[in-house]
Amino acid sequence: MIRVTRLNGEQFALNPDLIERVEAHPDTVVFLADGTRYVVKETVDEVVLEIREYRAGILATSYEMDRGEYRPDRPELAGISSVVPFPGTEER
Repeated sequence: MIRVTRLNGEQFALNPDLIERVEAHPDTVVFLADGTRYVVKETVDEVVLEIREYRAGILATSYEMDRGEYRPDRPELAGISSVVPFPGTEER
């Protein structure tokens, strides 16, 4: 999830996988795939950067998990996360 701010200052989290497009009119409007629109304080570039960082974080975590180097922020989750291998690449 990415955090964005409504014009009234209220912050909320938004699933970036549902974002279809982001436009400036002059306020930034985030359009979701289901037709929902949100007007936010962040610029188009800031929203795009948040999405990029969110996706990079997923890839980095997946890479760490695959190599056995993942250290969750919450210690109680250690040892329960795993990456599902691609078919035919399982360890034997």
